[in-house]
Amino acid sequence: MADTSILFACKGNDHQNCIDEALARAEKLCRQRQQRFTAIRRRVLELVWQQHKPVGAYELLEVLRQDGRTAPPTVYRALEFLQQMGLVHRIASLNAFVGCAHPGKPHDGQFLICESCKSIAELDVPAITAAIEQSATTAGFETRRHTVEIMGLCPDCRSRS
Repeated sequence: MADTSILFACKGNDHQNCIDEALARAEKLCRQRQQRFTAIRRRVLELVWQQHKPVGAYELLEVLRQDGRTAPPTVYRALEFLQQMGLVHRIASLNAFVGCAHPGKPHDGQFLICESCKSIAELDVPAITAAIEQSATTAGFETRRHTVEIMGLCPDCRSRS
């Protein structure tokens, strides 16, 4: 099992480096899949990665309005594209989006979400996926996708309490 301090490590790191890496991976992935990485898609992905916390569509829309873009459907279409490309995940419990830590690699969403500071860590634990698939098969259920959202406290918030 991975060290949780590493999972939440981006909190103190250079955010611009994380953003730049995410954008470079997105450009490469779109090029490989012959998809257009338009200016609005790029900007939305950049905004999603800026805080290393889940961000809602309305928050994105507000920043884009400040950039001179005002069409809500544009934001939703960009988010839909980014999800389809595996560049962002939707966190249902927060009705928000977060950058994918494993773009281009098929995987299920498994997330540790801090209830205090809202930081998030994406896991990729095959045993969790296998347990879900086995339980579903036993029940005669065919899964299409699954997201696991685990609420709790990150190491920083735990040390403060």
